[in-house]
Amino acid sequence: MSVKTETVSAFEAKTRLSELLRETERGRSFIIHRHGKVVARLVPAAKEEGPTDLTRLLESFRAIRKRIPGKVNVRKLVQEGRRYSLD
Repeated sequence: MSVKTETVSAFEAKTRLSELLRETERGRSFIIHRHGKVVARLVPAAKEEGPTDLTRLLESFRAIRKRIPGKVNVRKLVQEGRRYSLD
């Protein structure tokens, strides 16, 4: 489902800001113009990663590390990766 982007003047955006923010929370987008020139876009914010995403990422790294025996020389791995790059 595609939601049409509405164009509003800067004055209208100022006077209807609360309403525009509510609509933006619902997924609508707005283009704000002043004297016929586009000056801003009001779009829904991207969802932020929460602590659970970071926790899950760290758990994944720990699980991978447990499968690798012995010490790991990260610098050596990076250098090897550079040598075998697909230039």
